[in-house]
Amino acid sequence: MAVRLSFHGGAGTVTGSKYLLDTGTSRVLIDAGLFQGLKKLRLLNWRPSPFPPESVDAVLLTHAHIDHGGYLPRLVRLGFDNPVYTTPASMDLATLLLLDAAKIQEEDAAFANRKGYSKHRPALPLYTTEDAVAACELMQPVPFGEWLQVREDVRARFLNMGHILGSSMIEVHVTQGGKRARLVFSGDVGRYDVPLHSNPDNLPDCDYLTIESTYGDRVHNHETVEQQIRDALIRAVEREGTILIPSFAVGRTQLVTLSLRNLINEGRLPEVPIHIDSPMAVDATRLYTKHIKDLSIDATVTEDGRSRLFPNNVHFHRSVRESKALNRMPGPRVVISASGMLTAGRVLHHLARLLPDPQNLVTLVGYQAAGTRGRAMIEGAESIKIHGQEIPVRAEFIALSGLSAHADRNELLRWAQSGESTPGTIFVTHGEEKSQQALAQLLSGETGAQCITPELDEEVQIRLS
Repeated sequence: MAVRLSFHGGAGTVTGSKYLLDTGTSRVLIDAGLFQGLKKLRLLNWRPSPFPPESVDAVLLTHAHIDHGGYLPRLVRLGFDNPVYTTPASMDLATLLLLDAAKIQEEDAAFANRKGYSKHRPALPLYTTEDAVAACELMQPVPFGEWLQVREDVRARFLNMGHILGSSMIEVHVTQGGKRARLVFSGDVGRYDVPLHSNPDNLPDCDYLTIESTYGDRVHNHETVEQQIRDALIRAVEREGTILIPSFAVGRTQLVTLSLRNLINEGRLPEVPIHIDSPMAVDATRLYTKHIKDLSIDATVTEDGRSRLFPNNVHFHRSVRESKALNRMPGPRVVISASGMLTAGRVLHHLARLLPDPQNLVTLVGYQAAGTRGRAMIEGAESIKIHGQEIPVRAEFIALSGLSAHADRNELLRWAQSGESTPGTIFVTHGEEKSQQALAQLLSGETGAQCITPELDEEVQIRLS
């Protein structure tokens, strides 16, 4: 019986990861990511599913990020009603992120209808909070390293990937008629020797490897946050501007906040208020504390018996009323708000107010996918569209580099070579086309493996031996 692997996302793009493993008797979906960025990609979220959702026996979720799990509520809405397996910390984070994503979609649709700037009448959310709750109820936790019998012919285990809290690679074994195939799905590959998260586990022996390539053609800047941001911060503080830092709520917000407090505590930056305007970031902080002993967290974080993740004297804002009040406050102050790619949420209201004023500073601290407002700013846009209006880009603007929780090309190669043997076939996915091609060429030359960059909805045969 033929075993097939198809790529219904994360192919030629850095979002929407969905890999369907069809053994002939079982259908297992590895990740169920949402497409983000360019409109042509976002529209893929609305297309008819390339596979019957009700036919999927289980979903294996590498980690909680929306580009890997954000399609789950839509999948449920279309008929999926089977287990979703992931690590305990990822289950908690995914619950937080999916409920927030559903709320943002509902709010954005309502806002578009009130303002009348949507081409659709009425504007509708991709899925609702009810769908997200139903998806979360399907989740079942699986500890790191524990083998799970997913189906009679499929078993899997989650191994630490050090990307964010709870993140994993997934090792999958398919066994039929005394033969088997060993597959590994990287999810997002974490960094080596950086604060907050632990190093990725070594690659298990496998026949087929699916590896992400977000930074497959680049090497990170290894300067710290403090080194990169200090001068621009001082300039903004001296002109009494507001520093806006769009940041991912999970992991990045906590790292940036800690770096700012370090600068202040060391006397290298004047004392300024730091505001976290994101209910999700507050909740993510709580989850990092709850799972502080998780294998994905660097052990040095608690080496003195206490968590050193989160500094004191930072102001957290949960309610809309608090956010609106913050949006009226004068500088100097620092506002950290989601989303990190400027795609949705409270940060857009802050950005619309602060961007036209040269005394303010906007600092990007993460990857900006093609088609996002952050990418447009990096590429020199003189204005960006926010809520249907063109907002001029006059504030000082810097984009920090090297802070990504994704491995760069050298770290990806290091991880791909960390096992005792080399996979025979490597599928290079979850990256823009240039990054995928560059990493495939590198891996092919360094490992001798057959490297394939699959196209969207491409199907390949998996051979058992």
